[in-house]
Amino acid sequence: MAIASSKPSKLDATLQEAVQHHKAGRLGEAEKLYRRILRERPSHPAANNALGIALKEQGKLGEAAALFQRVANVAPDNAAAHSNLGNVLFEQGQLEKAEACYRRALALRPDMVDALKNLGLVIVDQGRLAESTPLFRRHAVLVGAPTNASPSREPAPPYKALHDQEQREYLKGSGITAAFNLEEGERVTGRAVNPDQSNGEIATRWQTSSPQLAVIDNLLTSEALERLRQYCWRSMVWQKPYPNGYLGAMPEHGFACPLLVQIADELRNNYPAIIREHPLLRWWGFKYDSQLKGINIHADFAAVNVNFWIVPDDANLNPDSGGLVIWDKPAPLEWTFQQYNSPGAGQRIRDFLAGNGANSVTVPYRANRAVIFDSDLFHETDKIEFKEGYTNRRINITMLYGNRGQG
Repeated sequence: MAIASSKPSKLDATLQEAVQHHKAGRLGEAEKLYRRILRERPSHPAANNALGIALKEQGKLGEAAALFQRVANVAPDNAAAHSNLGNVLFEQGQLEKAEACYRRALALRPDMVDALKNLGLVIVDQGRLAESTPLFRRHAVLVGAPTNASPSREPAPPYKALHDQEQREYLKGSGITAAFNLEEGERVTGRAVNPDQSNGEIATRWQTSSPQLAVIDNLLTSEALERLRQYCWRSMVWQKPYPNGYLGAMPEHGFACPLLVQIADELRNNYPAIIREHPLLRWWGFKYDSQLKGINIHADFAAVNVNFWIVPDDANLNPDSGGLVIWDKPAPLEWTFQQYNSPGAGQRIRDFLAGNGANSVTVPYRANRAVIFDSDLFHETDKIEFKEGYTNRRINITMLYGNRGQG
């Protein structure tokens, strides 16, 4: 009886070599090898999908779209092909077609996490914020559940491990021992955002100030503020560690709920002269370690930035700091996102600001205070001096309305 050989076939060996080139960023070499495989076996599913991804990563969007469309036509049950085609169409700005592709992929594989996340994002970009939250929450539950954790996931850095342990102990005190907890974050019955009592003063300040910013105290109603605090303390959404030691909660991590949608909508209704018709396109939360730094100097790709803080004032040891520093010079329009958000961009930004005579405005931390400003303006977290303890960790929530350059 013949014994099957464990030696990989020639095509398998070529695919492994191509994948190694791909992982190392040698996309041209990977593309050549994928094409070599497909000359021998045109229907090879892994090589087709990998080639399409390599083409997309090289900016060859038309070629990538044609390849994924061909695979989807030949193999209509290939969920990955539909999802990958959606990714290319999304990048091309063909939102409705991208949405259709993601929905087809999810009809085939309902728990396909990439398609869930990207369908949520494409729906947000079409202005249907409330419709996106169940998708992001489903994605978070699937990814957050220990049974679905990637075996190759790197160990958490010490500051995240400390936070996660503090959160587990906090939740245990409330009788919650679930491996992954995600609060509902329901809307409040009445208002979430307090009415504008300034008689137009806030809008005037926004329109006449330089830098263009407005500070709003007592932003949220007491019920909304407390519910949002509980949502942020009890939900295991703080999944993304950053080098300075703070943690990010993105929509796909579960930072998506009816209360956040309510706040976003009421902000626009409260301050129409500032937010105008700009849709909410991106939002996140950041949570900080009292012994480490905050966010480095940067700018954001949006028209209007709404940043607000929710942790009680008695957590802040220095009432003159802990907030936000904003410069009065915007990022040049010709700068790309990578140019002013990359890890080494700080010195370049400071040189630009110094060379243009920029001045800064410091807004101290206050609980339930919002800072609304032109998102093109460079800004950074002020020095953090907060008490130790889980519920004393500084939390800020950022909502970005509209696209950069829209005014």
